[in-house]
This record gives sequence, structure tokens and C-alpha cells, in this order.
Amino acid sequence: MSENKSPNVVITVLCGTLTSLVVIGFARLAYGVILPSMRADLGLSYQQAGILSTVTALCYVCFVLAGGLAAARWGARASVLFGMLTVAAGFLGLTVAANYWLVMALMGVLGFGTAFAFAPMVSLLATWFPDKRGLVIGCMTSGVGIGVLLSGVLVPLLLDAFGERGWRVSWGVFAGAALLVAVMIALFVRNPPRVGSSAAGTLPSDEKWRIYRNPRVLIVAGTYGIIGLSYIIQTVFMVSFMVENGHSESVAGRYMAMMGLLSIAAGPLWGWVSDFSGRGNALAMSIALVIVAMGLPLIGQSLPFFFLHFLIMGTSINGLFAMIQTSATEQVAPRYIPIAFSFATLFFAVGQFLGPAIAGWMIETTGGFTLAFGFTLLVLMVGFGLTLLIRRFPHGVAVPEETSAPLQRA
Repeated sequence: MSENKSPNVVITVLCGTLTSLVVIGFARLAYGVILPSMRADLGLSYQQAGILSTVTALCYVCFVLAGGLAAARWGARASVLFGMLTVAAGFLGLTVAANYWLVMALMGVLGFGTAFAFAPMVSLLATWFPDKRGLVIGCMTSGVGIGVLLSGVLVPLLLDAFGERGWRVSWGVFAGAALLVAVMIALFVRNPPRVGSSAAGTLPSDEKWRIYRNPRVLIVAGTYGIIGLSYIIQTVFMVSFMVENGHSESVAGRYMAMMGLLSIAAGPLWGWVSDFSGRGNALAMSIALVIVAMGLPLIGQSLPFFFLHFLIMGTSINGLFAMIQTSATEQVAPRYIPIAFSFATLFFAVGQFLGPAIAGWMIETTGGFTLAFGFTLLVLMVGFGLTLLIRRFPHGVAVPEETSAPLQRA
């Protein structure tokens, strides 16, 4: 079989979906469900809890461009495999760590591994399947929903079964999942062909700056950063917001599971729709729904308001992720996708780095969650304005190739 022939789309997308399940759903978002028990067992303040999530995001920020360069130089498959094994090591460490500083280091390991796994896998899918990129990236983002669903169901069960050790057992289960996905990647994922005589990671500096300075790339990247900041605040602190208002952890976990279940279908559906109706229109609609969802808990803190929050988030947030990620791959020629997507992901990572620290400080300072989620709502409104600009983008890439060259095998 020719190395340049497209691989089986189902198996390749499945590996992408499982990658996002582990490195985003488990390594990043499950922390919000584990946090109440973990915080109580380790005696952490909300500010310390926010710092732990911030450390994960900081390591992601520091290494996300390195992950893109690694994928360009050594192939996306090797980068994703390395990142997945690193995340597995971080999970295993958290099963036994008791010292706050060791826990902080291990949370950093999760961010480091994610930097080498997530963006390279998105670039791989976009390069292999350019005509279906909205759908395949949407399917990959469904892994985030599956991760949230599993976390919302599994973690409360483990907490009930193992008591104060349940949060450690949860990290151990995540480690087993990461190792299994690493095996699948090693067996089934192939690198796409490279375009041109040099890999994207070895582009001259002036070509890279053509990407970094392009207004369309910057607008998409800025929107991605806003989405990352807003979503991480929601996932880290919304369950705690519910608990602080007198609702049980089990109910909060079921609502998170509902959100995850809905988002499994939302990513592929929004991505498929956007392939035909236009990315900008679908982006504006989905972020408007997220704004409504984030405003509901500020109006009232009874169960119906939280229920509607998680319901609307589940139907919209993964579609928002799928479309902004797809938009990031569409602004440049195929040769530049690893660099452009890693650059946009850097903004996302900065947002996730800043979000928990800002929200944690606001919660500690005011003694409540209202200011933190009000800030989140305001930031999302800025993001909505940026999506209106994306709707007006002309067809075609913003950064075309300067020279053309024949395909080379990766």
C-alpha cells in the first residue's frame, strides 16, 4: 500500500477521539470533578487548587509550540505517542503523591504531555482529510465530551467505593486508559505526507512570521484563547459552585455527565454543518449559546438553572471547539498547518493558564463565585465579537505557500 494513500478514516479518527478523551477530558477537565475530594484530602484552599490547574496550563503554554515543531520534524505520530506516555506517567504519579509541591510538578507533567499530543493529532487529521476537516475534527472533539461523561459517572462511583482514596484511584484509572490509547496509536496511526522540500518545523524565520503576524490567524487564535479561558473556569469551578450552594457532588457529577453525553454528538454535528453552511455562521451561533449558558447560574443558583446551564453547554461547547480548531487549520496552506495550529493553540493554552488563577483569586477575595463567572461572561462577549469578524473572512487561505514543491514521504 502506498504511504501517501489515505489511511482508514474510522480507525484514524477513533485514535484522535481517544487522544482528546485522555489529554483533554481526563488530564484537564476531570480535575474539576476530582477537585472537591482532592482539595479536602490534601487540605488545599481554592487559590491553591486554582494554581494546580494553572501549572498544568503553564506547562502547556511553554511547550505547545515545541509540540508542533516536534510533529513537523519527527512526525505527528511520534509526537502524539510521546505525549500520551508522558501523560500516563503524570497520572500514575498522582495516585501516590501527597506533598503539594510534588502534586504541582505532576500536574505540570500533564500539561507538558498534552502539548505534544493534542495539537499534533489535530494537524494530522486536518492534513489527511482536508475535505472533511470539520467533521473529523468534530469527531475528535467528541472525545472531550466522552471524557467529561466518563469522569462525571466514574469519579463519583470511585469516591463512593474508595472513600478518601477515591480521587487517587481515579487518576490510576486514567493512567490505564492513557497506556491503552498509546498502544492503539503505535499500531494504527500513520504520518501524513509532507508538502515541500522542508518540514514546517524547519521553515525559515521570515516564513514563520508570515503566519504569526497574519491578521486572520491572529483573530482565530485570539478567539481560541478566549474559549480556552472561559471553558477552563467553567470546568474547574462550576461543580464547586453547585456544592457551595448546597447541592450534592453526586448531582453535580450527573449534570457534568449529561453535558458530556450531549457534547459527544455536538462536536461532529456542528462540524458537519459548518462544512456546508460556513464556519463563521456556525461559530457565532454556538458561542451565543455558550454565553446564554454561562449567564444562567448568575441569574439563580437553584437546580433548574444549573440543569439548563449544563444542558446548553453540552449542546454547544464541543461544536465551538471543533469549529475554531478547524478555522485555525484553514487559514494557511497545508504545509504550514502544524505551525499555525500550534500557534493558535498557544493562545488557547495562555487562556487556560490565566483562567483558573484569575477565577481562584476572585473567589478567594470575594468569598463567592459571582464575580468569577461574571468575568467569564464578559470575556465570552468579546469572543462573540471576534466570531463576527471570522464570518467576514474571504474564501481561500490567508497564508499561501511561497513556493511549490512535490510531495515527500513523511
